[in-house]
Amino acid sequence: MKPERASAQSAPSVSTRLPDFPWDKLTAHAATARAHPDGIVDLSVGTPVDPTPEVVQAALCAAADAPGYPTTLGLEATRQAAIDWLARRFGVTGLGLDGVLPVIGSKELIASMALHLGVGAGDLIGYPALAYPTYEVGAALAGARAMATDSLTSFGPETPKLLWLNSPSNPTGRVLPIDHLRKVVDWCRERGTILVSDECYLELAWDAAPGSGPISVLHPDVCGGSHEGILSVHSLSKRSNLAGYRCAFVAGDPALVGELLAVRKNLGLQMPAPQQRAMIAALEDDAHVVEQHATYAARRARLRTALEGAGFTIDHSEGSLYLWATRDEACWDTVQWFADLGILVAPGEFYGAAGRRHVRVAFTASDERVTAAVERLPS
Repeated sequence: MKPERASAQSAPSVSTRLPDFPWDKLTAHAATARAHPDGIVDLSVGTPVDPTPEVVQAALCAAADAPGYPTTLGLEATRQAAIDWLARRFGVTGLGLDGVLPVIGSKELIASMALHLGVGAGDLIGYPALAYPTYEVGAALAGARAMATDSLTSFGPETPKLLWLNSPSNPTGRVLPIDHLRKVVDWCRERGTILVSDECYLELAWDAAPGSGPISVLHPDVCGGSHEGILSVHSLSKRSNLAGYRCAFVAGDPALVGELLAVRKNLGLQMPAPQQRAMIAALEDDAHVVEQHATYAARRARLRTALEGAGFTIDHSEGSLYLWATRDEACWDTVQWFADLGILVAPGEFYGAAGRRHVRVAFTASDERVTAAVERLPS
């Protein structure tokens, strides 16, 4: 008698392996906001709405004839553009071509990072107490345990296999000071923990005092001139309005980049050649970044003033594309209050238990929609 084969139904379902997709819980509130006579003002997500820079569009069009497969490693010119950008904008030194890998959007990389680096069952992954949900998703996909904490002492005698940092933070906009970053680098190296810093908002800082703005973990003042054991993740979605292009890269320790490359080759994860040319153009042009930064700064200032006038306190928010707002009540009550005004915001609970009395307010909406939100908020 042949042994029975396990049925497909016996495999764990996605619903049991992964956390619930948080934005599904906003459906009813979105419907309420859409019912407003002047339409919804959606401040719940940080998706760009301004045009993709013309210099980037031109580069994409010029590279449209791309009949062959790209390589997972990416073009040398793509990797060099990333190296030059990190050096020019953030003082990163000592990075070679073998320490950079272009990827198909940073979210895909973040979700797969632990799995691709060999983190698995029994291993521990640490990530910020208030964090982008994809860190937890990545741990779940790898079958690893996860701990949300901002304190290294929380790990006790246990050593995490991988530790995530995020500065400027999504959702809080908090910028970690250089002394803290240096301490985390040293702590991870002493224990053999892989440190990965999500730096997707590095160019989006506000109201920072001189010398206190965002800094990369790859900066020599943080890492001591060595990238051993460290990776940083960068995205062009926010700083260049390239969310639809899926352009990002990871940089740092060549040994870790090599591990990612080896896995990704087998999976056929390749950034399309036209997007790579667009990415080069975006990284080489600083003018559009300065212009977009000013646009966001103006929207942020208007929304912050209006929120504070409506009785909200804004915590952190010195970086990223969000205002971390509270009026010291349950976040879902605040979400409903906004929805009744035709405004959709994200409940802080999406980002961890510590956010249950905050909401995240994005300032990526158009000028017209930001004006609508400001006019609806009571003063």
